[in-house]
Amino acid sequence: MNDQLFPEPTVGILIFNPHGELFLMKTHKWHGKYGVPGGHIELGETAVEAARREAKEETGLEIYDLRFLCWQECIYDEQFWKPRHFIFMDFTARMDEGEVVLNDEAEEFIWMAPQKALDELDLDSYTVVSIRAYLERAGAA
Repeated sequence: MNDQLFPEPTVGILIFNPHGELFLMKTHKWHGKYGVPGGHIELGETAVEAARREAKEETGLEIYDLRFLCWQECIYDEQFWKPRHFIFMDFTARMDEGEVVLNDEAEEFIWMAPQKALDELDLDSYTVVSIRAYLERAGAA
C-alpha cells in the first residue's frame, strides 16, 4: 500500500575523489544495483543542505563544490524496493580525503571512473542518466 500524498523531493550526489573517480554503492533499496548516495529533503532544508547531510549520513564523507547536475522523475518504478514517487535533484560534489563509513542503506562501495562504471557495473537506470549527464557536461560523451 502506498501512503504517499505527494511526490517526495530527494537529492542524489555524484561524489568524486581527487583522482576523478566516482563513488558508487550497492544497495538493497535498488535490488542490489549500484547507485549514488542520496535521500529526502527535510522540511526547512535546502537541496544543497540535504545533499551534504545525506552524503555524510550514508558515506561518512565531507563534500564540497556542490553543483546541480540534472533532475529526474521516478514514478512507482519497480527498480526501487517499494512503490514511491520521487523527484530526484542530482548534484556533483568533490571530496578531498576521508574514510568511507557506510550506513545500513548500502552493502558495499567502489570508486570508479564514470565511463568505466557505465561499461562494467550493474547500475540503476537513474544513476546511468546522471552519469551520462555528467559526462556530456564534461565533454567526455
